[in-house]
Amino acid sequence: MARQLIKGNEAIVKGAILAGCRAYYGYPITPASEIAEAAAFYMPQAGGVFLQAESEVAAVNMLFGAAAAGVRAMTASSGPGISLMQEGISYLAGAELPCVIADITRGGPGLGNIAPEQSDYHQVVKCGGHGGYRTIVLAPDSAQEMADLTMLAFELADRYRNPVMVMADGYIGQMMEPVEFPAEARPLPLHSWSTDGTPEHRSNLICSIELQPDDLERHIRKLEAKYQRAEREEVRAEHYRTDDAEIILVGYGIVARLLKSVVERGRALGMPLGLLRPITLYPFPVRELRRLSRQACCFVVVEMSTGQMVDDVRLAVEGRRPVEFYGRCGGNAPSAEEIFAFVERVAAHPAEALLEEVADA
Repeated sequence: MARQLIKGNEAIVKGAILAGCRAYYGYPITPASEIAEAAAFYMPQAGGVFLQAESEVAAVNMLFGAAAAGVRAMTASSGPGISLMQEGISYLAGAELPCVIADITRGGPGLGNIAPEQSDYHQVVKCGGHGGYRTIVLAPDSAQEMADLTMLAFELADRYRNPVMVMADGYIGQMMEPVEFPAEARPLPLHSWSTDGTPEHRSNLICSIELQPDDLERHIRKLEAKYQRAEREEVRAEHYRTDDAEIILVGYGIVARLLKSVVERGRALGMPLGLLRPITLYPFPVRELRRLSRQACCFVVVEMSTGQMVDDVRLAVEGRRPVEFYGRCGGNAPSAEEIFAFVERVAAHPAEALLEEVADA
């Protein structure tokens, strides 16, 4: 293993190359620009291609072409750029082309600002493009996971023939941490796609159009079966001191790191706190949350947004327990102190009263 002090954004590129990525198409945008810069430096050294496109729309369509040719390829952007890519992402999903797309999130809506936020959750997890498709979404909380989850993203993209998103807030992208990389790159895959996966039905046309309603319905049912398999087999979540926890904190990215310190502070004072960190935002850890709802008296979701993941947590626990929310936005990160103060207020209510509040709502 090689250990380096490296920025999260650069770790994504090195992880991608070690995973066999040999094509990067993108357009710079803060706070994701270092990904393009690192790709421009490292990709040619690995025998790959870097191309700065004229726009994010061009980049995602170049990604379509490279994926259709059987090359492991990726792009990266932030909220406004990901917005421009949405049509292309829908095309990639419809054509069942594997690729990896990194979103290093910043404040919005509109141009917003360049400070870190988590308000791209709806756009990425719920899929902002047209049609009934899904993207697998991985949420790293460290520079190490920026590398590790990017390598995993390429494996999942190939396994499900689908775009995979790596979504990290700007803090994770910009911070420098020690990262361990594998000593050797993984074997470089080369794919030859066909319309239905069988040699006798190979086609030199890869597209996402089905003119007949019955044909399109069959295709959509096939995609849905694939997504359901991912929901059964690819859920990943970190449990932190949840075994005996009565109040479960839920957060991802930089927020999850803050929540670990909140858990430790609460435990030192005798508060039975625990943390569930979703690593896959899709597929979401529904069963994990449902199981925890049997022991916990309530859940506290913390996000750097006005609350986009909180609805998924509420759906997962099915009204069995109250779900409280605390958030900051605009590029502001909550402090461990203010989160703990909120958790203390929640803990001051009897569980029965909290349940009554939910029933009244």
